[in-house]
Amino acid sequence: MRSARGRSVGQRIGGTDWRQRTDAGVRRAKGLLQGRPTLSVVVPVYNVAEYVEKSLRSILDQPRSEISKLEVIVVDDGSTDGSAQILRRLAAEEPCVTVITQPNSGVSRARHTGIDAATGELLTFVDPDDTLPHDAWSAMVRSLRRTGSDFAVGAAERVAVEGGVERRFMTPLMRRNHAEERLRCRIEDAPLMLADIFVWNKIFRRSFWTENAIAFPERTRYQDQVALTQVFLAADSFDVMTEIVYDWQVRSDRSSATQKRAQIANLVERIDTKRQTIDLVRAAGSAKLMETLLVEVLPIDMWEHFRAAVHPDTEDPSRYWKLLRGAVLEFWYEAGVPFENTAVPRAQRLMAWLVAQDRAEDLVALIAMIDRYGARAAFQQHPWRNDPMLPPDLGNIEEVGGSALLTRQPMRG
Repeated sequence: MRSARGRSVGQRIGGTDWRQRTDAGVRRAKGLLQGRPTLSVVVPVYNVAEYVEKSLRSILDQPRSEISKLEVIVVDDGSTDGSAQILRRLAAEEPCVTVITQPNSGVSRARHTGIDAATGELLTFVDPDDTLPHDAWSAMVRSLRRTGSDFAVGAAERVAVEGGVERRFMTPLMRRNHAEERLRCRIEDAPLMLADIFVWNKIFRRSFWTENAIAFPERTRYQDQVALTQVFLAADSFDVMTEIVYDWQVRSDRSSATQKRAQIANLVERIDTKRQTIDLVRAAGSAKLMETLLVEVLPIDMWEHFRAAVHPDTEDPSRYWKLLRGAVLEFWYEAGVPFENTAVPRAQRLMAWLVAQDRAEDLVALIAMIDRYGARAAFQQHPWRNDPMLPPDLGNIEEVGGSALLTRQPMRG
């Protein structure tokens, strides 16, 4: 199921024009003449003037004990808010920073531009509104030198500031996946790592990335899941670290992709991403991986869409409901894995069952009960417990994870 080294498991969508490719080739040639960097960091930037300097400073302040030479490639994707001026100033101050400017083309193409320009032995990514903890890279670089694996992956924390107080949170699956160090791991041995769909908590061998033609789908806000599924399926081995290597910031302006669930475009992109992921895992031919994907990975964020489907501010509610219900039926029930048999909390499974049964009014009532009484009380007395159509496992709910159902909560597991 894994690709042979050098065999493509993905195809680059889009690309850069001939001038950018030429410039990238010149940079690579210079890198070879001057000594290849240990690590290339790709940072796509678009209109994040409020955050980008702090993000880049956290990159530049990283310890260099394991990195003989650092290369930071910042791709300005047509910013109009003053980000470009900040980038030019930092590049003038820091010789390791290179700024590439291109017309606005989306984060995926910006990352591709940065990858094409990279010359380092190793490759990593940082989003411009996030930051790195004090020593994000050392453990991963040391591990890759010791094991020869294709990439290393560390843990990430979500960071929010509420009332001037910083709050940190690690999602349950992140905590579970990084509870212990696992070296030279294969995805067949750790299938739940398919849930680690983030590009920025990993360091890759750049040759592994390019030889396998790993690609971010373009013009979607969920570009990481498809690319990272390709990564896990293509790897001969990877190292799982226990260290926290990334601070994932919760944006107070609620403008990040994970906080726009009520938009039709958001739902369509999420459905398309899940469908592409299913196709990749199905093509790998592993029943174990497919079961893990459908039971433990893909259901994780669906509760947010269940709740959005009946929210009064949701765009085109009837269309949203139709799209959502169709996806639930396609991905789970038609695939022979009813959503009530997934590993998410029973409360979320009940929400999915109501969607599958086309019972929007009942879902509204359920959410109202949760908001008024709290999840535990609502589910201990939900009015469908004696419904003859209700799956037995959902009729007697004794343990309910209430906070996981509230979309106003910024942290998700």
